[in-house]
Amino acid sequence: MTTLVVIDSGGANISSVMHALRRLGVEPVFTRDAKTIRSADRVILPGVGAAGTAMEHLRELGLVECIQALQQPVLGICLGMQLLFDRSTENHAGEEDVDCLGIVPGTLEKLEPSAGLRVPHMGWNTTTATRASKLLRGLPEHPWFYFVHSYRAPVGANTLATCTHGETFTAIVQKDNFYGAQFHPERSASHGAKLLSNFMEETTALCN
Repeated sequence: MTTLVVIDSGGANISSVMHALRRLGVEPVFTRDAKTIRSADRVILPGVGAAGTAMEHLRELGLVECIQALQQPVLGICLGMQLLFDRSTENHAGEEDVDCLGIVPGTLEKLEPSAGLRVPHMGWNTTTATRASKLLRGLPEHPWFYFVHSYRAPVGANTLATCTHGETFTAIVQKDNFYGAQFHPERSASHGAKLLSNFMEETTALCN
């Protein structure tokens, strides 16, 4: 039987992620147990809050090396996507950048406010695919998703889709079996549900 694990990353959006998955007919396992995570067919890393706090939580649980070594499809959501990158400049005054999981190359930088645009970037926005992926199968050319974030991931070779809020940033990323969505698919109506459904399809189909 296929199993889906949602990692207990200390985020505040866990219940909405769990409900969205159950609406797709999936009964996820919410856990911080490394053995359970390693044995799952698919893994979701959710997150809301600050990168430093989230990484400290994962280190305290002994999950950093566990996540880095996963071979099955992994989906990071919002802060969970940001944690896949090398580091984040989201820190307290005078402190160094936060070392993240180091799976996807790049550093998270704060979004700069511009005329008529506020930070945090909060609300609905469209994305634009930069390359084909089975994770995006069945979505329109410019699907709408719901964003809540102040830091942005750079656009690079691993970018699947971009979004623009003053600056253009990575909205969806893929590096090998690791995927990430800067937005909240669990709060993004039919387009978000489709992306989660695509992630829940056959393991080998996504990784090809």
